[in-house]
Amino acid sequence: MSTDISQDAAPGPSPAGTPRTAIAARFERLPPSRWHITVRLIVGVVTFFEAFDQLLIAYALPELRDEWHLGTGDATAVLTVGSVGMLVGALLSGRLADHYGRVKVIAYCIAVSGLVSLALTACTSLTPFLALRFVQGLAIGGEVPVAAAFISEITRSFKRGRFVLLYELVFPAGLTVGALVAAWVVPAAGWRTMFAVAAVPGLLAFLVQRRVPESPRWLADRGRLAEAEAVMAGIEAKVTAATGRPLPAPGAPQAPVKAPAGAAATDAERAATGMRGLFTGRYRRRTLVVGAIWFTGYFVNYGVTSWLPSIYKDEYGLGLSDALLYSTVTSVAGLLGCLIVALTVDVLGRRRIFAICLGASAALLLTLAALGAGSPVQVLIWTSLSAVGFFGSNICLYLYTPELYPTRMRALGCSVGGAVNRLGVILGPILVGVVYAANDSVTAVFVMLAAVAVLGAVVAGTLAEETANRPLEEIAP
Repeated sequence: MSTDISQDAAPGPSPAGTPRTAIAARFERLPPSRWHITVRLIVGVVTFFEAFDQLLIAYALPELRDEWHLGTGDATAVLTVGSVGMLVGALLSGRLADHYGRVKVIAYCIAVSGLVSLALTACTSLTPFLALRFVQGLAIGGEVPVAAAFISEITRSFKRGRFVLLYELVFPAGLTVGALVAAWVVPAAGWRTMFAVAAVPGLLAFLVQRRVPESPRWLADRGRLAEAEAVMAGIEAKVTAATGRPLPAPGAPQAPVKAPAGAAATDAERAATGMRGLFTGRYRRRTLVVGAIWFTGYFVNYGVTSWLPSIYKDEYGLGLSDALLYSTVTSVAGLLGCLIVALTVDVLGRRRIFAICLGASAALLLTLAALGAGSPVQVLIWTSLSAVGFFGSNICLYLYTPELYPTRMRALGCSVGGAVNRLGVILGPILVGVVYAANDSVTAVFVMLAAVAVLGAVVAGTLAEETANRPLEEIAP
């Protein structure tokens, strides 16, 4: 059953009652099906390998420092240049995806990332390596937030958190698998082999273009209603075939909405678009709050994980294999935290998840500092427990951010969040390096990271808006 929406309309904001709102109603009545799983799997594999690429540098760094005789400043540049590229890529990709479409941007980003991974294997000095890592950062930073926006747009509101986060698990899974593979391959075959392996998934760009449909919500919002109707009808046919039963009528209730509706949108909010729109009306507070959570969560995450292999090696005298193995345990613990959040986010709600996860991470890091971080095992235990919290909080951001903005600027909102997270990713390792060098001790590092986590927990617990189980069009008119 379908509701035709192919009337002519101009692109732009969609006031209630226009034919374009029919797309949302049609998604709300779609039960979970093999079609959803297939699309989630294809886009998820792409995101998995982007995460895989992102983490490789931390595991290649100890070997690069020896091979190219890098000082602390050069090592910090190697760790952060990709993140600078990701920041720029995130900002660019949001505008491109809101203008040209989600699927095209995702496909181009994975293709570029794969080609650059291959080129990195030929580097014999620092300068070309840094240039290529910046370009790869553009691609990785561009793909991840756009993919998050796309997955949110093909999902109904009831239990959206569980569906989206089970997809988003592929990112920390990519980090974890990258850590496990790198811990084995880098000591045995060298860092170039790892980047060669990471180049292969660039071929997935062709699969994305052929098998993943463009977002009907985006097509309708751009005024391309005939295309939106055709894509939506195709999705409905696949879901009907997969479930073996007819779909309910659009507008039929699926489950009660737990959160109350917000205040009616003002004319300025309905007309809000572009970067200025992110700071108009209700969207201003949302942008500032979610930006603060992005920054603090990723500051702590990368402040810990980027330096762990080097800290284990330099501070505690572990060999390269052991240093990488200890660091991998922390990534595995973080993956467990992501799974826990995925299974509880629709029950606890987004705001509580952020406050609990970041608050618990802060307490655990302070405990480690109070104990003196006297042994590598002590660091392993307490950073791994903390990773359960900050990984869990960070994965929830990929669900929460797309919910806060309307279709016309959803990818841009996600990309700004991605850019702010890159600021945290850049500054976290830099300040950890500064504090570590100034104090000649890791204790001060963990106190600083705990303080940042506390800030994120307070902002989330007091200012974040709850969005669980509410339709996207209700949350963001």
